[in-house]
Amino acid sequence: MATQDVEFAQVSFTVEGGRQLLSEISLRVEPGTTTALLGRSGSGKTTLLRTVNALVRPTSGRVLVGGQDVSKTDVIALRRGIGYVIQESGLFPHMSIERNVGMALELSGKPKAEIAARAAEMLHLVGLPEEMAKRYPWQLSGGQRQRVGLARALASNPEVLLMDEPFGALDPLTRAEMQTMLRDLLRRVGKTTFIVTHDLEEALYLAGRVVLLEAGRIVANLAADEVRGSQNEAMRAYVAATHRGEAA
Repeated sequence: MATQDVEFAQVSFTVEGGRQLLSEISLRVEPGTTTALLGRSGSGKTTLLRTVNALVRPTSGRVLVGGQDVSKTDVIALRRGIGYVIQESGLFPHMSIERNVGMALELSGKPKAEIAARAAEMLHLVGLPEEMAKRYPWQLSGGQRQRVGLARALASNPEVLLMDEPFGALDPLTRAEMQTMLRDLLRRVGKTTFIVTHDLEEALYLAGRVVLLEAGRIVANLAADEVRGSQNEAMRAYVAATHRGEAA
């Protein structure tokens, strides 16, 4: 399955009562690249992410995946082509790890042998041993569950990968291990990837491009290696807030 670009064209989203969560977002993300959506809580990061897989429908504007308007695409087909990883992994507690990883394939009617083989391949890809396949989510650590969630998101070989604060609930050491694993994995699989985070260092470590949101608007869009030296006022403020102790 080919990797595809993602484009937001004048995307706005207003909820009942008139509160605007997204305002005229325009952004094109190149195929096979990793983009971090950075910003404080409530800035619109997750809302923007969810427009890609149609969990949020824009009030105005268009979201295009591979040139196709997602609002005019069959939602089941759309979501099968987009991997989605959330903070708490979202695993089914009553299902084995193997079945969790292969769920999308099971729903597509793939043979059991094919599902088992693909699940084993994905577990290996995210650094989990083969014997994990028969365990259940409650038998795994938080970091292991997040690896399973990533394996599940990649099992159907999606064009696009969405990650919403994937490591936010992990302790610092486990989070660092997961970031190292993910950076290597993303370089190998070459998916068009979005990572929502409020952690500047995580954004710079994982992404080639950093998009900063404030109050539903893009206020900075920079290559990762330009962020620390940027003269953009909003980005300078974010960097300064993140490194307050270094100025002492």
